Amino acid sequence: MENQAELAKLFFELASDSRLSILKELSNEELKMQEVARRLDVTATEALRQLERLGASSLVQRLPEGTYAITPYAKLVMHLSSSLSFLLKYKEYFLTHDISPLPYQFINRIGELSKATFIGDTVESLNRAQRMFIETKEFGWGLAEGVVPELMGPIMADHLQRGIKFKFIIPQDKLPLPSAGLPGMEIRGISEVPAVVAITEKEAAFCLRTFDGKMDYSAFYGCDPTFHGWAKDLFSYFWEKGKRI
Repeated sequence: MENQAELAKLFFELASDSRLSILKELSNEELKMQEVARRLDVTATEALRQLERLGASSLVQRLPEGTYAITPYAKLVMHLSSSLSFLLKYKEYFLTHDISPLPYQFINRIGELSKATFIGDTVESLNRAQRMFIETKEFGWGLAEGVVPELMGPIMADHLQRGIKFKFIIPQDKLPLPSAGLPGMEIRGISEVPAVVAITEKEAAFCLRTFDGKMDYSAFYGCDPTFHGWAKDLFSYFWEKGKRI
């Protein structure tokens, strides 16, 4: 009960636009109270009141030279709050798409998708995924429910001849594939594909199944290094568990 009360208090402090803005400003640099007031366009009295509240919650500290700084605890809180901000922004998507089949460690890092761009139109999303593989110069990885290598046809064959490497994870019941024996092509199978992931050296894409088990291909795309790293880690997790061809 004590922890729940402290959590409720923390959420209350973060619920204020003014206090959240102060934390964001102090995340970048230490500031004097007058500078905080100027940046937030509030009176000095109001800025001091908010700083004192944040200080009482161990989110802000006043330094000997008179400036205010965010605490190490607050830095961690702000880092973890990115996941909640991401979920809130895409609430409608997560009301209809099932993230539960993913390993907990990736759900726990869901805030790393915050700089990705969401594409809700199926045709636009599929065209962008195809363009990713067409434009790749180094490698292409895919976790997919279909026989992607065969669908790419001549494009895939040309890329393989130029030394571009590909890895695909598909359902075991779709194996074996004719392309599995081609140089530069590696394919593994898993019992059930929980999500679709596409990755090249520049970009990544990710989408979930709906709660009725369908894949509508509305997806998150982006070149942000953090999102790209998350997608690569997710693919690698299932690659290690996949059945070798």
